[in-house]
Amino acid sequence: MPHGSVALEAGGTNAIGRMLGLLGDEWNLLIVQQSVLGARRYSHFAARLPISHAVLANRLRVLTGAELLVHRDGEYLPTARGRSMWPLLMLIWEWERTWVSDHAGLLPAMCHSSCGHRFSPVLRCASCQRPASPENVELTLGPSGAWERSVPVASTRRRSDGQSASFAAARGAGLFPETMSVLGNRWAAALLLASFLGLARFTDFQTQLGPPPTLLAERLKTFADIGVLCGPDTTKTQRGDYLLTDKGRAFFGVLLAAVQWAHRWFAAPDGPAVVARHTDCGRALTAELACDQCGSRLIGTDVIVSPAAESESP
Repeated sequence: MPHGSVALEAGGTNAIGRMLGLLGDEWNLLIVQQSVLGARRYSHFAARLPISHAVLANRLRVLTGAELLVHRDGEYLPTARGRSMWPLLMLIWEWERTWVSDHAGLLPAMCHSSCGHRFSPVLRCASCQRPASPENVELTLGPSGAWERSVPVASTRRRSDGQSASFAAARGAGLFPETMSVLGNRWAAALLLASFLGLARFTDFQTQLGPPPTLLAERLKTFADIGVLCGPDTTKTQRGDYLLTDKGRAFFGVLLAAVQWAHRWFAAPDGPAVVARHTDCGRALTAELACDQCGSRLIGTDVIVSPAAESESP
């Protein structure tokens, strides 16, 4: 178990539930994003995000309590737990750049200092160094992966209508507009992960995950609207299969990075919640990112992230 990881209670919420409770909140994820991009003081976050002071103060308390940030000498600094989220952020930026075309110009550029090139991250198996994708990664529930133990643990309250308006402004400012619909909601992220684990019917999602039916119907409609899932008839949500589209399957790397991060920092005594096997080599999958320009493994300290305005410079 890595230094600083949390030992979970036997039979209690597993790593997935803990991860979804933290990252399945729009503002938590956006604050972590800004921390990676260099925000340190309260005023930095307040200036960069269209967020009320009450919500910002609350989320900073949540993130320091979860040890993703540490408050020291007036600054909010990323901890090892927070810094280790960089692969997840790289993959989110790449997914948005590829699948949300009108948002590409608002995203930061990523440069690999080792080879000097701007790059796109490639998800691969650390054992055989071949690409990892939904086509060659087999996901199954692990020893602690019972659905009832994977239910997202809420660390913040559901946002009010006023907060929803502020969040709409955040989307307009180029801050993960569609990722927020997929990962920045506890039940949405759980639903998409369940899709990769084979669930496809409304009744299965409801029975296994347990969300309120109206919320589930709303999430399925949102996924259909943004093209992540397709269904035979989105107005009849209790019939037919909801299948991942190419755009939805492309989100696989983001979810895999989130699951791997969760297992690193939240350890259930009976084992992982999700087990991933790379069918190309037959081994348990430990995913890593590689530079598509030089092929070498990416290390967080070798990645230079330029804000969107700078990324347009020659």
